[in-house]
Amino acid sequence: MRCSFGLAALAALASSTYGRVYYEETFSDPASLDTFIATEARSDLGAIKLSKGKWFSDDENSIGLQVSEDARFYAYSAKLNRPFNTKGKDFIVQFTVKYEQDIDCGGAYLKLLPPTLDPAKFDGESEYEVMFGPDICGSTNRRVHAIINYNGTNNQIDKVVQPRGDQLTHQYTFWVKPDKTFEIRIDNKVQEEGKIEEFWKVLPEKQVADPDAKKPEEWVDGPAMIEDPEDEKPEDWVDGPETVPDTEAQKPEDWDDDMDGDWEAPVVANPEYKGEWKPRMIKNPEYQGEWSAPLIDNPNYEDDEDLAVFNIGYIGLDVWTVKSGTIFDNILITDDIDYASQFGNSTWADYVEKEIEVKKAIDEEEAEKLEAERKVKEEERKAKEEAEKEKAEDADELDENDDVKVDAAEPVEEKAEDESVEEKAEDESVEEKAEDESDEEKTEDESDEEKAEDEAVEESIVEDEEVIENQEEVDEEKVAEEKAAEEKTAEEKAAEQAKADKKAAKRAAAKEAAEKAKQAAEAAQKAAEEAELEDEDEKIVHDEL
Repeated sequence: MRCSFGLAALAALASSTYGRVYYEETFSDPASLDTFIATEARSDLGAIKLSKGKWFSDDENSIGLQVSEDARFYAYSAKLNRPFNTKGKDFIVQFTVKYEQDIDCGGAYLKLLPPTLDPAKFDGESEYEVMFGPDICGSTNRRVHAIINYNGTNNQIDKVVQPRGDQLTHQYTFWVKPDKTFEIRIDNKVQEEGKIEEFWKVLPEKQVADPDAKKPEEWVDGPAMIEDPEDEKPEDWVDGPETVPDTEAQKPEDWDDDMDGDWEAPVVANPEYKGEWKPRMIKNPEYQGEWSAPLIDNPNYEDDEDLAVFNIGYIGLDVWTVKSGTIFDNILITDDIDYASQFGNSTWADYVEKEIEVKKAIDEEEAEKLEAERKVKEEERKAKEEAEKEKAEDADELDENDDVKVDAAEPVEEKAEDESVEEKAEDESVEEKAEDESDEEKTEDESDEEKAEDEAVEESIVEDEEVIENQEEVDEEKVAEEKAAEEKTAEEKAAEQAKADKKAAKRAAAKEAAEKAKQAAEAAQKAAEEAELEDEDEKIVHDEL
């Protein structure tokens, strides 16, 4: 309640020391919002409420009237404590505005309305005495409105005063003095000042052009510059031609005049050409400038003592805003600039530094939050890129391994086929050899046949033992290979599998060859036995003869 007691004391002091206060509202009382009456002229009004905003410098002093809905019109009015006719008095309207929402398009001005206003019918067409305050829409359409009504016509100030568009609270002051001069202040600093009639086109011009004046016949109003009649073209000035034949060009050796026509050298820029010569320009000694009629006193001009006199009974809020959140506060209408200054210091200036500190802390916190979010997103992005990169690398490796498998399998298969063919040829050779030996054994004597039979049996036994040993080696190698294969990567396993298949094929071929050799030996032994039987039969027959 510190601020409320201070303002009450200030108001009491104003009643005895300062001028009169016609309206003063700090919105520290919850009932203050009820003094603003909504118009009945339209049903789509945005709602107003008391709020200190999302961030603030003081729990009580920061409370103000806030427009709370986006893209809405607002038309509310509040009655002054007493009507205010400004004739012969200073007139000051002052209030603070906080664009908490980082405004993009929205007005924050007040209208000072006549005592005859009907609040229920208040709208944008209602007559007003003064309209003052900031209006922002975009980055270029920004100004502080200072419109005064004179003889039923609203007149905007000729100068553009730039508003404050940040998110801090700023104080706007419009002071019209009895001598028909004015000041516009923002945050206690004067932005424009001067005479009303020089900044608002409300009165006729004091002087006008003499309608009866005529331009003298000898008046020279142009040209301002003429050619120097005494200037002469230099004798060595070359003003043509622009191009000349190239003296260094030579006729081509293969040029045929009959076929190609007469040869002409190509042209090049004339190195001595200076362009068209023109005399230099000098000031026209007879030039008198543009003629204009002399000024005379305007017979229609009449000073008006009531030029800056306003009759006020209500204060009105008639704005449109795209983005809600604007807070109006510390509204004051008085005829005493000193009281206005004291009031502004106690309600606004004393809290400026604190508000800046609070806003800075919020901005830093928001910046840290955004930076943290940025880092998280950056880490997620990097992780995603790394995962995609690893995925692509794995795909490339799989493709390479498939190629390796194919490349490895093809020569293994080809080699196995070659070895199989070779082994088959060897087998056929063995069979042919066995048959040859069998034929030879038939012509040998009995002892040679028995020896061949013994050797064949021994060879078969040896071969059987080798097959058995080979099979044991195959089994041992297979166990070792299976154990080693478990420790190898998928790529190595593929290569080893191809190698193992090759060895298995070779061993199978060897086993098959051994089996065939064994069969050949048995066939040879059988043939030998049959040959022996035939010899015995022949011997018996011989003996019988």
